[in-house]
Amino acid sequence: MKGFTLRAAGIALVMFLCVLFGMQQANNGIRSMKGYDDEKFANALGFQKNDGNLEASVLGQDVTSHDLQKKKQQLEELKAYNLFSSMGKGVADGMNSLVQKGVDIAADLMDKKE
Repeated sequence: MKGFTLRAAGIALVMFLCVLFGMQQANNGIRSMKGYDDEKFANALGFQKNDGNLEASVLGQDVTSHDLQKKKQQLEELKAYNLFSSMGKGVADGMNSLVQKGVDIAADLMDKKE
């Protein structure tokens, strides 16, 4: 099961990287067809080094660790009620108690036979 999960995750990662590479190639093709550099066409994935710091941009949007931390903090502040999460927890608790009772019953039956 671990092998399948790792292979599936690896294949998904490779496919994602291929999509980014394809977008970059399409961007370069559009630029060469136009004949001049247009600022509206941003690179799919770009890295720049400014003042010793490495900055990344994905689809023209700058990505920094500060943005990620800010978004994480906003999500923690919201503490929004997630219906699917609570349903999943309820199903997991129910299955846990069901399996526990089944194991207890099976253990009792085994003890009675002896």
